[in-house]
Amino acid sequence: MKKTTEKNLMVFSGRAHPDLSEEVASLLGTELVPTSAYEFANSEIYIRYEESVRGCDAFVIQSHTAPINEWIMEHLIMVDALKRASAKRITVVLPFYGYARQDKKHRGREPISARLMADLFKTAGADRLIAIDLHADQIQGYFDGPVDHLMALPILTDYVKEHYGREQLCVVSPDAGRIKVAERWSAKLGGVPLAFIHKSRRTDRPNETVANRVVGEVAGKMCVLTDDMIDTGGTIVKATEALMNEGAAGVIIAATHAILSDPAVDRLKNSPATEIIVTNTLPIPPDREFDKLTILSIAPLVARAIREVFEDGSVTSMFDGHA
Repeated sequence: MKKTTEKNLMVFSGRAHPDLSEEVASLLGTELVPTSAYEFANSEIYIRYEESVRGCDAFVIQSHTAPINEWIMEHLIMVDALKRASAKRITVVLPFYGYARQDKKHRGREPISARLMADLFKTAGADRLIAIDLHADQIQGYFDGPVDHLMALPILTDYVKEHYGREQLCVVSPDAGRIKVAERWSAKLGGVPLAFIHKSRRTDRPNETVANRVVGEVAGKMCVLTDDMIDTGGTIVKATEALMNEGAAGVIIAATHAILSDPAVDRLKNSPATEIIVTNTLPIPPDREFDKLTILSIAPLVARAIREVFEDGSVTSMFDGHA
């Protein structure tokens, strides 16, 4: 007996950031699969899908926001439920990849937690990962399978060009390690000059830098300070102050992931930055929004990547061959 089966795209969402998942599903012209999700009395998580997923091409979206361990566990349980319900292919969509900063050993007896995350998803049953602006490119190699690494750069640069295109711009990397990303920014903004902040980070204290020194000519220029994430805001605000001290006309902060742990909102509000531009890879509650903060939607990028994967197209083509 022969039967030609049709591909069936199904989109699933965890409870961490349902607004983003709903927007992605809407752009794909579908709806999120109805899911029962709740905690038992001892805080164990239970997941069950309310319709058959047999033979489907499943895309499971979950952003790893606080409380991060809870949402990662829910994500893993969702993947396991799909595997045991005979989904044909399971793609884990991680707008923000939890533990990505723990990608190498700085000192002895430390874990490489980013690798552990990849192993957990592989064991749970994931066939493929889609992530946005990983903290380090090598994390793609931690997962034993295809990884599509999306970049928010086109969304952020389009906004900067539209609102600041007439200014004399300069792209600034917050450290020497992100110069390659800054070079892509420069190219997208028409070959504007580059600068970077030379800093030393304390190995004994997380989220803390010791010194900032600007390398490059920034005087009189509107500086676009780019980074992959803003957590407590300490590093990015110190860099902003260093640029203003060097005579910059102004500073625009652009970052993909707005973690905004305390006291980030107060620091950014009171910083000399003109505008802080972020995407909605992570949920930003109303009490963490403020006048200088602009939130751009990442959903069109995620939806297009899902469509390319589902239709066996090219994700790299979305980024001019640089993904």
